Amino acid sequence: MKHKESQQDRKHAQNLHQEAGVEEKSYRPDWAPPGNHEAFAVKIVRGSTLSHSEPKTSKRIRRKNLSIDDYVTGVLNGDRSLLAQTITLIESQAPHHREMATQVLHRLLPHAEKSLRIGISGVPGAGKSTFIETFGLKVIEDGHHVAVLAVDPSSSLTKGSILGDKTRMEKLSRHEHAFIRPSPSGGTLGGVASKTREAITVCEAAGYDVILVETVGVGQSEITVRSMVDFFLLLQISGAGDELQGMKKGVIELADAIVINKADGDNKEKAELTRKQLETALNYLKPSTKGWTCRVLACSALTGFGIPEIRDMIWEFKEKMIAEGVFQKRRKEQAVNWFYSMIEEKIRTWFYTHSGIQSYIETLKKKIESGELLPTVGAEQMMTYFLKNISAHKEK
Repeated sequence: MKHKESQQDRKHAQNLHQEAGVEEKSYRPDWAPPGNHEAFAVKIVRGSTLSHSEPKTSKRIRRKNLSIDDYVTGVLNGDRSLLAQTITLIESQAPHHREMATQVLHRLLPHAEKSLRIGISGVPGAGKSTFIETFGLKVIEDGHHVAVLAVDPSSSLTKGSILGDKTRMEKLSRHEHAFIRPSPSGGTLGGVASKTREAITVCEAAGYDVILVETVGVGQSEITVRSMVDFFLLLQISGAGDELQGMKKGVIELADAIVINKADGDNKEKAELTRKQLETALNYLKPSTKGWTCRVLACSALTGFGIPEIRDMIWEFKEKMIAEGVFQKRRKEQAVNWFYSMIEEKIRTWFYTHSGIQSYIETLKKKIESGELLPTVGAEQMMTYFLKNISAHKEK
């Protein structure tokens, strides 16, 4: 009887709501258990009351057109939503966005240059995301603010990226003192997003004093990221080949530290053996940073073993390099490298968007495809046309 009364009471309440012009978003079904309370999970959501003859209207939420002041103020106030939108702005290829991005960066630059930039790379499967999350949380415990710029590889076929780093760094992504920005590599050489340097500047202006740049670990990426960070850490795992196989000179000699990850359980002894082998092999290589000897450590990002020692080592590096002036010199060299890379980008953009050049490229391409013209000869003809085009433009 009580069950029937409760059903009648609910129906009566629903009728009163309808008479008052109030539509309930959800209600408890008649088949809910007798005497149920708010802990009962099931509720019914009412369907649309529109008839088939009535036109359906949809309300689209339109983003406000942000001004340069909006972007700058939002970043300086540490607004993570506006920080993400600012990075999206500087990554945009639209001409009007580029102009805005240049002005935004110009105003943010005086507030940057106040962080420690750490590049983290390693072969796929080395546990980069897990390491970054564990390390990032440890650094936040010390009172720092951490920004992670994770570059995700783009498909060579679809040009798309999964951008799953936020999912893999679940705890870090939810922390109020952390900011994670996954960006597609877009097929750029080295797997580092073309706007990573600008993104670093924006994150520094937003108050993040530790910037972690994760690369896709494809070989050339280490060379690219080395030119934009202060400390470069290479993540390795044991059992991936002998020490000489791991000693790819072009990569290893760039590292300030090599960390053997996944040193836990039965793998701990293997990781320690790999660590000793790499430490011995490093004696034959020139250090990446003047005055600093590359160190090899073992850790487990899963259990936290070795993470405090890695943190202490990096902070020791920073203090020593600042005291010896190496830190400041490297920053100046990075600024000059940025300058040259921007020149190359501007030239490349102008070259491939110029209508006359595009038309001539298509003409040469057809001749090369048909076998009339060798690619090397075609390249020479293209450059000749390009230089003549520049000279004619100057005369005008």
